[in-house]
Amino acid sequence: MKTRKLLLITILTIIFGRNCFAQIQNFEWQGVQRQYLVKTPENYESLPVMFYLHGLGDNITRLDNEFHFQQIADNFNWMIIIPQALNEGYGSMWNAGLTASTTNDSGFLMALLDSLAVQYPVNQDSVFFTGFSMGGFMSHRMAIEHGNRINAAAPVSGLITYAMANQAAVAPVRMLHIHGTNDNVVGYDGYSQYFGSNLGLGVDAILDYWKNANGCTDAPVIDTLPDTHNDGLRFVEYIYSGTKELRFLKVIGGTHSWYRNANQHDIDYITYIHDFFTGKLSYDKVHNPTTGSLNVYPNPTNGQIKIELDSPTTIEVIDIKGNTILYKQFDAGIANLDLQGVENGIYFVKGNGLTEKIVLE
Repeated sequence: MKTRKLLLITILTIIFGRNCFAQIQNFEWQGVQRQYLVKTPENYESLPVMFYLHGLGDNITRLDNEFHFQQIADNFNWMIIIPQALNEGYGSMWNAGLTASTTNDSGFLMALLDSLAVQYPVNQDSVFFTGFSMGGFMSHRMAIEHGNRINAAAPVSGLITYAMANQAAVAPVRMLHIHGTNDNVVGYDGYSQYFGSNLGLGVDAILDYWKNANGCTDAPVIDTLPDTHNDGLRFVEYIYSGTKELRFLKVIGGTHSWYRNANQHDIDYITYIHDFFTGKLSYDKVHNPTTGSLNVYPNPTNGQIKIELDSPTTIEVIDIKGNTILYKQFDAGIANLDLQGVENGIYFVKGNGLTEKIVLE
């Protein structure tokens, strides 16, 4: 049966071209016709799958016209699935636990994956979820409820609702959370000026949830990405190691937006997310630490710090919130840093591709 279905798909593709599958398709789930788009590359043998979940009130046709998902599928050589949420009174809305809805979107999305796996050579070990706003909320829910089948998730500007926060994750799952500090629709602290209420956990609590679920260490590696565009934004990575990687991309100055033009911003979200999914954002792979050294002492310190350098190096000192408090070039030898007057706490000293944590007390 599987062979016959694959043969039928091949024949239809030859007759009608690839665009025959660009039309909205229907999938009946619990007596309701659900809609979705699916994009595949032209040539494939085994397909990683990425679900893209839209925001509140959005629709998949408009989204496809904006994102050009066929091009993304071709570039990544992946299957891209773009499902449509049902109208829940607020417009098309995923049931991420925010309202009293009884719609089983979580079950629908996994059933849709199973259905497509009959038609296509889906790589079940490479299933990923991302989404924006309400789609970000739902991506968190999918990771919590189906982390035993999902390889990784990357919610953008979406929170863990209080209902989901009371539910333990079924398994550790690689997680990337992206959020802007100036988001007033889905606030960084969980509060929405637009809706006038708290929508769920704030970012700090979300990180605590996934640190616990993934068995991560308390202190992250913090990396401020190069500021190459004058867009008023700074992108800061927090990388937590554990049973499964947890990564947070803090967008300082970022609003309720999906940043997707690498010519205008320091990163393109879809490319960054894909690189996370495929493991290209591994800290060691990205930064390629040199054979140089970084010796910082004393630690803990009262603010008078010495740094031993075996080559000229730019030193950056970052606080726990990702703010750069010092950025300076030093010659080889012993450099003196004076952080007296800086508030006590944990800081990170970066140089030579290495990072050292220091404690001011």
